[in-house]
Amino acid sequence: MASEKKRKELISALTSSEESVVVKALNDLEADGDASFIPLMINLLETGSDQVIGMVVELLSSLKDSSAAKEIIEVLREEENASVKQLVLSTIWNTNIDYSEYLPDFVLWACEGDYLIALDCLTIIENTVFNAEERHILEAQWHLKEFMEGNPEMSEQKKVIISDIASFIKSADMEIDG
Repeated sequence: MASEKKRKELISALTSSEESVVVKALNDLEADGDASFIPLMINLLETGSDQVIGMVVELLSSLKDSSAAKEIIEVLREEENASVKQLVLSTIWNTNIDYSEYLPDFVLWACEGDYLIALDCLTIIENTVFNAEERHILEAQWHLKEFMEGNPEMSEQKKVIISDIASFIKSADMEIDG
């Protein structure tokens, strides 16, 4: 955890227009960063160079701190981050962080999103949902039901993904029911 002075320096550097300053700050985040820097890093996905984007993706993919899950989900819920949602989702399943409480979010995004978002959400659900509570499973089932009733016409690819998600949720529900 960085000192307050170091935090301010990192924030300033991450918002700099000079790429070399941003790159140095991203390197420093590996040692001094915490989950509170995630929104700034995700903003860089929209404005950064290819090098900066690559560094941010690498940092997000290597997160180990479970508090990062809340920060990432909050950023993904914001409409202004829709353009980078798929990229951020693709980093989540590389982590070993438990995203069980966010199961309904991933189901909703899979239903609302395109094929790539749905595929990333399926991969996340399969790899990072370890202990979903019954309330999360029920909400996820509700999202699936609403989507299926409102979207009878969808691509075959997306049907397969949504079907796989439904199967996973059904299995999770059966585990809870014992």
